[in-house]
Amino acid sequence: MNHNVPRTKWAHVTLDERDAVEREARAKAAARAVLEKQKRKAPVPPVPPREAYPPIAGCESVVKYERLNHIEEGSYGVVSRARNKETGEVVALKQLKLDKEKHGFPITSLREIHALMEARHPHIVQLKELVVGDTLNKVYLVMEFVEHDMKTLLGSMRTPFLQSEIKALMQQILAAVAYMHDRWIVHRDLKTSNLLMTNRGCVKIADFGLARMFGDPQRAMTSLVVTLWYRAPELLLGAEVYDTAVDMWSVGCIFAELLLRVPLFPGKKETDQVSRIFRLLGRPTPERWPGYTALPNAATLGKSAAPSQSSLRHRFRYTTDATLDMLERMLTLNPARRISSEDALKHVYFTESPLPAHPDSFGSFPSAASGEKRRALSPSIPRRDAAQQYPLEFEWKQQNVE
Repeated sequence: MNHNVPRTKWAHVTLDERDAVEREARAKAAARAVLEKQKRKAPVPPVPPREAYPPIAGCESVVKYERLNHIEEGSYGVVSRARNKETGEVVALKQLKLDKEKHGFPITSLREIHALMEARHPHIVQLKELVVGDTLNKVYLVMEFVEHDMKTLLGSMRTPFLQSEIKALMQQILAAVAYMHDRWIVHRDLKTSNLLMTNRGCVKIADFGLARMFGDPQRAMTSLVVTLWYRAPELLLGAEVYDTAVDMWSVGCIFAELLLRVPLFPGKKETDQVSRIFRLLGRPTPERWPGYTALPNAATLGKSAAPSQSSLRHRFRYTTDATLDMLERMLTLNPARRISSEDALKHVYFTESPLPAHPDSFGSFPSAASGEKRRALSPSIPRRDAAQQYPLEFEWKQQNVE
């Protein structure tokens, strides 16, 4: 018992009460010591892995899907075929590439998600939901699964599409493009590998990684968009103020590819691309394209020894006048004179014989996306040193694209 406690603390406390308080304090201290000793000896339980990152509200975990096979890898994501474990539905699962991002969620992914949420159309691939993994850099887009992409299909078909089938495909593509443009969305990467097709002949536009909302008045945007082979001449010449006409040029290139079964302008680099365009369509003049000389790259890329007249009619000499007229209107050098998607849908091409085929009449094709090996690679943006050379005739030759 400690009798040296200051009197001020125990002035009104008896000796028995003071002894009781001190015994209680010693008991509590001993109990704490025992607990600390037990904690040091007890093993630390493992932390279970998270199935989803909690701050991403409303997103379920990717574990609800079972991956079936890899489909393809692009600049902005890796696409796999997957199955919903609960419903059995087969979907396309796109993991966004976020590993190298230092400034948060990439703007390209935000634009793609926003565009897919805005564009709900039968001929635009449907975004079903977003799911997440166990870390911040694992975000997935769950989209409807479509069996084919047009590029692979064109490379593997033994017989070409019928003219009535090409009309049906073009009608669907233009309907989707018109829907996007009416909602102020410019896709900026239309090409055959971004066109998906079901076994029932239904076309769906995919890959909105470069899509952008535009407005009036127009604002400057980067000209480094659209895969080279499908890039409009105003973009090649460096235009930063442009509109939906860049998509219509790409649609024209797709139309030509459906007719020829080879890309129309398979350039190796920008200079070669411009040269190919001018050789076929004729070099631009101030009368045909007012103001083109003021574009940033016109001085270096705009000079060409190409003829002044177009040879498109000779290249497509076996097509009807209506087919050629619509193709010429899509591949007009001057973007201000290029046909719009709405006007293209009203073109006489779709009313002359043969009429567009019903999608149900399309034959079934083996699906490369379901696991079969692809025979032709999709034309991502070609490397500047790529040595690919496509034939300029009508017959198709299988090539390896780097």
